[in-house]
Amino acid sequence: MTQPVFFSPSRRFSAGEIAALTGAELVTPALADKTVSAIAPASEGGAGTLIYVDGKKNARSMKGPAPAVMLCSQDVAELAQDGVAVLVSRKPQSDFAMIGRLLFPNAARPAPLLGEIGISPLAHVAPSAAIEDGAIVEAGAVVGPGVSIGSGTVIAPNAVIGAQCQIGRDCYVGPNVTVQYALIGNRVFLHGGVQIGQDGFGYVGGATGLEKIPQIGRVIIQDDVEIGANTTVDRGAMSDTVIGEGTKIDNLVQIAHNVRIGRNCIIAGHCGLSGSVTLGDGVIMGGRVGLADHLTIGSGAAIGAGSGVMNDIPARERWGGVPAQPIKDAMREIAVLRSIVRREREQKGKHDV
Repeated sequence: MTQPVFFSPSRRFSAGEIAALTGAELVTPALADKTVSAIAPASEGGAGTLIYVDGKKNARSMKGPAPAVMLCSQDVAELAQDGVAVLVSRKPQSDFAMIGRLLFPNAARPAPLLGEIGISPLAHVAPSAAIEDGAIVEAGAVVGPGVSIGSGTVIAPNAVIGAQCQIGRDCYVGPNVTVQYALIGNRVFLHGGVQIGQDGFGYVGGATGLEKIPQIGRVIIQDDVEIGANTTVDRGAMSDTVIGEGTKIDNLVQIAHNVRIGRNCIIAGHCGLSGSVTLGDGVIMGGRVGLADHLTIGSGAAIGAGSGVMNDIPARERWGGVPAQPIKDAMREIAVLRSIVRREREQKGKHDV
């Protein structure tokens, strides 16, 4: 179990409490008083820990020291070690995550890095900025003129908020983040190094070389969006770049000008969305996916890691490969290529003999 050097538990939770909070069934009621103060992977466990195991295929990970409490699916319950309080759940991982958030709330929502309250005397805040009571602006942060920041929002050290930007309540703007030309909703997390609102990549050929096209749009980030470290979101050219509510974006993602991302999308690290791409709701993109400009990805579509997408993808389809195509076609092509290579090797082996 990882030692809680940086994260201390809010309190101890008993197996009975966890059952009540999650709706899981406690197999042995006599163990309702077993308590946990930490979470751990199933392979490590240990005294006072909560683990989860979902399905027999993952049961081999249960070889570590016995935990205090185990959330698991029905088919794993009988495999638990003696003395473990077993909670049978239909969604063990989800229940485990919920209890983890209650145990370690600061691990789920970033806290002020320096533990400050209110506006630090070492921050630079323009007189015309409107900062609600309960917001925190830490040392070294810069808040420009006309900015509004809602209650419960944390502006971390060395973050820069440009003129006239609006940031809602209960947000987190991490260290070295820059926000400009942007309107941001509530409960939005921008992790360290995120850059919001820089101009898009727009040029036109001229008599003396490439000439810049003015980028006069904004970035609109709706409620409950989370953006990972060092991701960049360009402002629109003449319309807006929009990120829909509930969308989660990993580290090191590039979102170009005029991109429109729907609600509850998942975009993994190293993805690149070219200009004027549109994503519907619930789109899932694996790591290192590249989207050509002006494409439309339908709601519920899923794109495999490393794919290069050059065509629109209909709603709810699964695509992969380079160039990307429906995943069954991509797998069929790979199988055919492998069979050709195998036959060539076999023929070469016969000739060598």
